[in-house]
Amino acid sequence: MDHPPHARPLRWAAAAAVAVLLFAALAALLAGHDWAPYGFEQDAGTWSAAHRPSTARAVAVVITSLGSGPVPDLLALTAGAVAVRSLPAPCPARRAALLLLAPVVWLIAGQLVRSGLMQVFGRPRPPQADWATGASGFSFPSGHSFSSTVCAGLLALAVARARPAAAKGAAAGAVLVAAAVGLSRIYLGVHWPLDVLGGWLLAAGWLALATAVLPRVSPDRSDEPS
Repeated sequence: MDHPPHARPLRWAAAAAVAVLLFAALAALLAGHDWAPYGFEQDAGTWSAAHRPSTARAVAVVITSLGSGPVPDLLALTAGAVAVRSLPAPCPARRAALLLLAPVVWLIAGQLVRSGLMQVFGRPRPPQADWATGASGFSFPSGHSFSSTVCAGLLALAVARARPAAAKGAAAGAVLVAAAVGLSRIYLGVHWPLDVLGGWLLAAGWLALATAVLPRVSPDRSDEPS
């Protein structure tokens, strides 16, 4: 059964609320543990440190780079370009520019929120002796996991709106990128597993909120009154 167009933002807003509540519950769980790692997190770190041949480490470093630097911004900008190309012609230049830059602005805003939360929580990273790549700041939630999930998700959403037939493939690609980057942070020893889970949950909420807001920026033609 199809839902009326006006109900879609409400459903995505509800999904965002659920993701944020789960993130808050995870943060409360960690705070109750004095932000110390749980036993299974320590086990994951120990296993990773003991299974890092040079080739695997090099691959993990390449994968983890997808969650930092210019890559997330470029993917978000690509999402904006895909969204602009899907607009019906003629399209006002102001609207096109807004839609082009909206994913990048949304990503940057989310990174600021995530960075602020990281400073507030102040969870220590794993021991530096176990690191196989550079890292800075606190540990929860994982910034790389958050950024890679948001930028890949924004691109998948743009593709799904432009070409609905490719929605499943785009979603699968976004999940693969998010999972690979998040797991690489654990494997490289710079994050605990629950840091990565926190990054994923926060990103899911941020993406769902974006999906609730996006129709206000560029409504579907089917949403517009006839």
